Parts: sequence; C-alpha cells; structure tokens
Amino acid sequence: MLQRISLHLGRTPTHPEGDSRDGYEITAPLDAEGRLVAAEWQAARDKCRVRRFSPGESDRYGWLLHRAGGEGGANWGIDYNDASSDDDEVGYKLDRHRFTIGEYVSIREQDGDFLPYKVVAIHPVGKPAAA
Repeated sequence: MLQRISLHLGRTPTHPEGDSRDGYEITAPLDAEGRLVAAEWQAARDKCRVRRFSPGESDRYGWLLHRAGGEGGANWGIDYNDASSDDDEVGYKLDRHRFTIGEYVSIREQDGDFLPYKVVAIHPVGKPAAA
C-alpha cells in the first residue's frame, strides 16, 4: 500500500537537535513491517514521488528509484532529473530499514555525505493526515 512518509533531519554536528525544516516527503509502498516493497514499487513507480525541502532552498521534486546493483543486489534512491544521474541521492540500506515512526534512515546527499533522517509521520496515500 502506498504511504506518504515524512522524514526530518536527525541530530548532526551542525544540527544537534535535528531540524524539522530540512527533510523529505516520500510516497512509497510499505509492507506491514514498514519496509519498502520493490514489486509494489514497480507497479506504481509513477506515483512514487519525493519532495526534498531545506531552509533557504526551493523545494526539489523527484522520483523514488529502485536500481540493480549495490550491496544486496539492489538499492533505493532519488532521481531529480531523468537526463542526468549527477543529481541522484542514494539511501543507505533502505531495503533493510523499517520506516516506522521514530526510526532513522540515512540518505547520501549530492555532496557525498550520508545524513540521518528521522521518520516523523506515515499516512496512507489518499487519506487526509490527522490534525
């Protein structure tokens, strides 16, 4: 089932308390344990979108990708521009991590650094978020 996952920057040396203004909104299929489901992604890949937000920058929009290669035989990432792979961001072992509230995932930014992001919300796509 497609879910909208909200991630906020976790604690880093430059942000010791994290930062809720820096993060991602990802639409992706999750199983009952909160893991990404490649087969469901394949069937709904055009709906698996990403919004990257960060203070002082315009929002960036892209697609969630599942590609062959990498550790475990495949990896998950974000593509912001079909014409180039220079802007892609890669998740660290996202095939193994659980997207559940309070858990952390790591995403390698364009500058090559992995940063921690905390899962702060998950909502089924098509249902309004609770107030």
